[in-house]
Amino acid sequence: MMGITIITTMTMSTAITTMTEATTSALLRLMTWLSPAFPVGAFACSHGLERAIDERLVRDRASLIAWLEVLLKRGSAWNDAVLLAEAWREVIASGSCAEVAELAEAMAGSRERHMETMLQGVAFAAAISAWAGEPEKTEMRIAYPVAVGQAAAQHGLELEDTLAAYLHAFASNLVQAAVRLVPLGQRDGVKAMAALEAVIRRTAERAAVSTLDDLGSSVFMSDIMAMRHEVQYSRVFRS
Repeated sequence: MMGITIITTMTMSTAITTMTEATTSALLRLMTWLSPAFPVGAFACSHGLERAIDERLVRDRASLIAWLEVLLKRGSAWNDAVLLAEAWREVIASGSCAEVAELAEAMAGSRERHMETMLQGVAFAAAISAWAGEPEKTEMRIAYPVAVGQAAAQHGLELEDTLAAYLHAFASNLVQAAVRLVPLGQRDGVKAMAALEAVIRRTAERAAVSTLDDLGSSVFMSDIMAMRHEVQYSRVFRS
């Protein structure tokens, strides 16, 4: 009996260690993929925020938090989360997410919103090839949230964790843009992210159980700002 107990204990210990390593590896992968340093060009995009700041719609920390909160709850970030979740599920079910990829591209509301999501998607798909030891897939055309959902499914990453990381990266990138443009101090930027933490978590939870029927945005002003930004005379950001 002692021998059996020892073997069982060792087996459980090995299993726990393996699970911990897998969880840590998944966390590290998400942190890397959705880091500001990951080469997708997110640093060059303001998602129309630059125009909103130019028109004084976003002018301080409070108005920035309000702007981002509505994008996360029922705007472009919410739609991205729904598309990411659907791509993840399609890859798990069939190995392909071609249909949702077409839908995501078609949903881009303006020229630069299309450029933003497609260029970042292509860059992301190329960069993650490093994890598979494959040549960069520079020919792949895919919207950014779909690319992230596809990769997460292929690498065995949990959907809700991926959604939370994606939405956090979305908000963090725009907060950093506002820090430069409003301008805000770094402390205000950190406070904005702290204020958005619960919103990001709840949005990820909702998106994890969403379907394509949940797609939809009521944040028209953000779309208008993105279109006006295309013709802005002087600007820092690409979109």
